[in-house]
Amino acid sequence: MDLVSVIIPFYKKRKFICETVSSILEQTYKNIEIVIIYDDPEKDDLNFLRKNFSENDKIRIIVNNRNLGAGLSRNKGIASAKGIYVGFIDADDLWSKEKISKQITFMKKNNFQVSHTSYKIISEEGEILNTRKSKYFNNYKNILTSCDIGLSSVLLKKTLITEEIKFANLKTKEDFVLWLKILKSGFEIGAVEEPLMSWRKTKGSLSSSTFQKLKDGFKVYNRFMNYNLIKSLYLLISLSINYLKKS
Repeated sequence: MDLVSVIIPFYKKRKFICETVSSILEQTYKNIEIVIIYDDPEKDDLNFLRKNFSENDKIRIIVNNRNLGAGLSRNKGIASAKGIYVGFIDADDLWSKEKISKQITFMKKNNFQVSHTSYKIISEEGEILNTRKSKYFNNYKNILTSCDIGLSSVLLKKTLITEEIKFANLKTKEDFVLWLKILKSGFEIGAVEEPLMSWRKTKGSLSSSTFQKLKDGFKVYNRFMNYNLIKSLYLLISLSINYLKKS
């Protein structure tokens, strides 16, 4: 049974982290390690995490010297991961109990290096608000104007991550860059149709900041995809329209 490393960047998510970690520890697939990257320079919640998790030998806590952001923290977690597979989950999301087991079975059967799943959108209280269906991708152009991949649903082979293929240094959309680079490098992203993850919609998070997403979305196209100003703006407008259609 291959080891799966689960990377969790942590920044002021004390309210939900215990529930998130429990959803990983309760997986039917047992050969796992959890790597929490503590990214809050104020260190207000560090003792809380250590008190709750330090005695579990499946969990490691890595403390950043300064705030790196979620993308660079995940890269740091991947570098220290011991697993053959790496999964990602934000500190307020949840996994279904059979997520890893079903996803690895699917990937091995279909020879995928990376896959994602359908997922539920839930409120802070856990109420189901909506569901997003996963899609199979074999070309980066298919996601240029609509990124339909839930970060916390993704599982990939660690060997896929290189100096060129990794999370970007952005406040949001850092995962969008990674999916584009994976697809542009010729890899396919498999899709498990069953919803095996819940994404929690919280108030005031970076993911809910429209201005930040627009700013970072432009950087995805202009800086990381090397498109000119006009094409970058056109793709950003298309991305924004598709996002509004899904909302």
